[in-house]
Amino acid sequence: MLLLRRLSKRSIFPVSLGGSRSVLCLGATGDLVDRIPELNRSRRFTMGENKSPLMERARNIVPHLETTRHKGQAGRIGVVGGSLEYTGAPYFAAISALKVGADLVHVFCPQAAAQVIKSYSAELIVHPLLDSNNAIIQIEPWLERLHVLVIGPGLGRDRVVLQTVAELIKICRQLQKPLIIDADGLYLITHDVSLVKDYYGLILTPNAIEFCRLFGNDRSRIWEMMEKLGQGVTVIEKGLNDRIYDSLTTEKFECPQGGSARRCGGQGDLLAGALATFYFWALESKQEISPATVACFAASYLTKTCNSHAFKLKGRSMTCTDMIEQIHVVFEECFEHKKE
Repeated sequence: MLLLRRLSKRSIFPVSLGGSRSVLCLGATGDLVDRIPELNRSRRFTMGENKSPLMERARNIVPHLETTRHKGQAGRIGVVGGSLEYTGAPYFAAISALKVGADLVHVFCPQAAAQVIKSYSAELIVHPLLDSNNAIIQIEPWLERLHVLVIGPGLGRDRVVLQTVAELIKICRQLQKPLIIDADGLYLITHDVSLVKDYYGLILTPNAIEFCRLFGNDRSRIWEMMEKLGQGVTVIEKGLNDRIYDSLTTEKFECPQGGSARRCGGQGDLLAGALATFYFWALESKQEISPATVACFAASYLTKTCNSHAFKLKGRSMTCTDMIEQIHVVFEECFEHKKE
């Protein structure tokens, strides 16, 4: 309630985020948008702050494991990505979403990537549709069933595939589907920001280079650029300290450093997949008023801690697969509900 009082000048209105559900979103009034830079508040957390407010809120969104729940209630996630060259990225994102706790994960990829991704895991549902002639017609019916969609891991830059993805983003907007855009999906956005402007429920996950492409090198203008993305868009800037920019509250959160000096490929994919599951849980939570921010914090914390745990075991030879193997340990340690 403290947040609602502090933002008393904002309008509060329901926004549907899939199915028949609605959540309350805080929207700025016109005169408040002009003052975004001066309202910017930054909060910093450290790895030692296992009891920080955001950490407590992240734990609270995790659903209890109950025998009365059925398959799909803990999350049905979609990953759109993959290409002939990049089959690992969509796999890492999908399997991470599954291991964090989603029940079902679908991967939509080009035909050349499908068999390879299937060979990595029998747990994933793989659709070799992304480069088919009627891709949109075949993929669209699946979108209604999914709770959160991740677009970008291993996508590549094939012109036809990117055109298909652009159409999928438009459909997701019409469906008011919670969406996460990563990697080459961000490349598409840098060339056409209108695809995502004012997309409520959108999270962008740029690394350092992708962030510069989206926002430029002048960090003093970040909130000005956030205005161009519009209301309802959340950005998590990946780096030594992951930073979360919330366009609804105009707050910046600095996540804990953690991790290690080992920069193996696939860590961003792990984060994107974990984020999808946490995001669905946050949206389902009846008490969370900033689901995107809390989900970003949880995914960042989990990824950094998985890196730290895996590095202690494998050192310089650590890979993303080693990090994924630590998801259970880290989740149990940091997020799982403790038995009384």
